[in-house]
Amino acid sequence: MIQDLHDIQREAGATFEPVAEEMVPASFGNDAAAIQAARQGVAVADLSHWGRLKISDDDRLRYLHNQSTNDFQRLKPGQGCDTVFVTSTARTIDLATAYVMEDSVLLLVSPNRRQQLMEWLDRFIFPMDRVELADVSNESATFSLIGTQSDRLLQTLGIELSIAEAYASHQSVMLGEIKAHIAVGSGLALPGYTLIVPVSDAAKLWQTLTVAGATPMGDRIWQQLRIEQGRPTPDHELTEDYNPLEAGLWQTISFEKGCYIGQETIARLNTYKGVKQQLWGIRLEAPVEPGTVVMLGEEKVGKLTSLTQTDKGTFGLAYIRSKVGGKGLQVQVGEVAGEIVDVPFLTHEYQ
Repeated sequence: MIQDLHDIQREAGATFEPVAEEMVPASFGNDAAAIQAARQGVAVADLSHWGRLKISDDDRLRYLHNQSTNDFQRLKPGQGCDTVFVTSTARTIDLATAYVMEDSVLLLVSPNRRQQLMEWLDRFIFPMDRVELADVSNESATFSLIGTQSDRLLQTLGIELSIAEAYASHQSVMLGEIKAHIAVGSGLALPGYTLIVPVSDAAKLWQTLTVAGATPMGDRIWQQLRIEQGRPTPDHELTEDYNPLEAGLWQTISFEKGCYIGQETIARLNTYKGVKQQLWGIRLEAPVEPGTVVMLGEEKVGKLTSLTQTDKGTFGLAYIRSKVGGKGLQVQVGEVAGEIVDVPFLTHEYQ
């Protein structure tokens, strides 16, 4: 079924590259138009290669409450949240978005963490737990509408929603003959929506959105935007070297809830101001390989984790030791000068 979607995308100029063993549209040959649409109009990105995990049965909320950083016990059907799965020592596995349904919870997880999270979650289901876990990634597709005109586009399709609604709130809607699940939030620090549909309707929905005026966006531009805006991803900013407080994911953590995996370490870091490094944006004068050490004079103060080229020059993300400062700091990354700057995802401007 996903092949029908890829055929339509290929006809629209898409070139494909592998991401986590899936072929995804890397570019539609319109990169400048796509980024302009995301900033001032509406773009649509295909996130179908992301994982979708379904947790069901009576103990589903209690179970997720105990396995990740956010407070699931307060959530009702139609609500959602971002949450982080961490190890027992609070090292980050993945940043996920959870949508609470009437009879299940759907997790949208990073492409390269789908299998690992399935195995991780399964490990903590005990015989008395009334929890069912299923990978439904191949049964569905996910699209992200990105941009200030997302509301207007949906209105032309007969859907009245408001980006001002609570982040991750969601509902089922009919887009013509297509039954879609739509949630507030684009996944980036830009207004928009996330749409999830059965894979059999993926090609039809993509066509509906693009005919209505959404500019197709390839993964290459999505990655540029996520770096510019500071969204951390696995294998770059989210690794066993860092915890979610260092990654700036404070909004995903409940400090009031009870015990969960990694809770003791996170509580201690928060109580005793133990966050030794923080994730920042960094403007650079030239490209540098991710993994390069960040220097302040003769002192090693951090590491570059991601890099992209933008219309304003070279931009990256880097962890910087808290004690040396933050915004405005002038540093060296290899042989290249850089300046530490704020990024909207880490200042929670997207929620």
